[in-house]
Amino acid sequence: MKVLKRLSNSTLGLLLFLGLGIVAGTLVRPAGVFAAVVGQIYLALVNMAAVPLLVVAMFCGLRQLLALAHPELRIGSMLSLALALVALCAVCGTLVGIAAAPGAHLSDGARVQLGQAVLQSASDAGDLRMSLLEAHEPGHALSAISLRDVVPDNFYRVLADGRALGILTCTILFGIAFAALSGAQTRVLNSVFESIYRTFEAIIEHANLLLPLLVFGSAAHVAGHTSGAMLSAMSGFLLWFVLCALFLSCVAIAAIAARAGVPLARVMAMLKAPMLVGLTSGSATAPIPHTIEAMSTRLGFSRGVAELVVPFGAVFVRAGSALYFALATVFVANLYGRPLDAGDIAMVAAASMFAAFVSAGQSGVAGVGYAGIVLSSLQLPVEAAGVLFVAIDLICEGPRNLLSLLSVCMVVALVSAGLPSERVSTTDLQMASQPDAVFRFAFNRMQLALATGCVVTVGLLIVLMGIGVGAK
Repeated sequence: MKVLKRLSNSTLGLLLFLGLGIVAGTLVRPAGVFAAVVGQIYLALVNMAAVPLLVVAMFCGLRQLLALAHPELRIGSMLSLALALVALCAVCGTLVGIAAAPGAHLSDGARVQLGQAVLQSASDAGDLRMSLLEAHEPGHALSAISLRDVVPDNFYRVLADGRALGILTCTILFGIAFAALSGAQTRVLNSVFESIYRTFEAIIEHANLLLPLLVFGSAAHVAGHTSGAMLSAMSGFLLWFVLCALFLSCVAIAAIAARAGVPLARVMAMLKAPMLVGLTSGSATAPIPHTIEAMSTRLGFSRGVAELVVPFGAVFVRAGSALYFALATVFVANLYGRPLDAGDIAMVAAASMFAAFVSAGQSGVAGVGYAGIVLSSLQLPVEAAGVLFVAIDLICEGPRNLLSLLSVCMVVALVSAGLPSERVSTTDLQMASQPDAVFRFAFNRMQLALATGCVVTVGLLIVLMGIGVGAK
């Protein structure tokens, strides 16, 4: 157990398993089958605990947030910052795609390889292609969100189906009503929710011990099922997406460090565990316990804000997805020689931001299908793009989750404090820094002699009582 815990929290250990997985997938493909099964077990455990943890954590965070000063300003700031960060990532992805032009200067061999991949998918994997189109066609994706999904008539139904929007609505309504009750009325239920919260935290924490095997299995799967020619043809997109995600992640870490008033290296050390989990697990909800602990206990931000923003952001603040959708759309436009004017650039950024919010609660291949919303806005082929990006999705999943995670942490850092009513003046800081008065006891000789006599008398009485008890 201790060895697995060290490996799951070790960057070098995970890199070692990554390298071993690539070698196993390239040379001995069956070697990665067992690790892939373990990875599926890990994802099943995390997904099993994700929805209950999301509900309880948001409930506890909302209860604590409503008890703070000016909760309406905090909630408004949280929503505004989340929207701004997702929009910023969409704009950055669009501008980088226009400037770097990935897909515009591919060689003839690369274009032939991508064309063959699309044709092979259409002929040999028709069931996969149809399932992607049926589940994530642009029109279907938009029609799948109805008023009943946002305001459900049965909480247990949306909880069983895992519909994030309905779960969020029910949790907020229940949390607001519960927070309006007195402490005496809610004491027992508070302890129950706290126990449930810690239980699911423990489940996810123990499931994260399987991260090394998950990394090994994922690397073996990618190495065994993705051709080198495909990776070479998509290398332009992969390079710029990873660089943009890492750059924006560094900006988020710098903002958190400035807000916390601690060195950058310390912030990276405190956030090491959630960043590793987000980068390697392929799940947006797996880092939730580590992130709440790091942002509140270690970096000193408000735990109530962290418990509300982190679960909410894991589902809805999909900054990494917005960057991915924008850059992927520009790549496909360059691939098909579609010129983009100023109106098209604005459309790509806006549609990428919208697709990121619409894809709330989806991950992996299911999330890739929502790129069709952005592609269809420019009348670009959705089917071909889906085939190309599904092939490299496992490589993009880690940087995408990392950027979204650090964007959520940035929202926590900015919302936790800083309201005008909470800014402490210099005079208050000086008064707070002064030590409290020290109580001193002073005795004269008569009082000291009297006190000594009383102590001696009490001691003799205790000795005599012990002798009497022993004599009986």
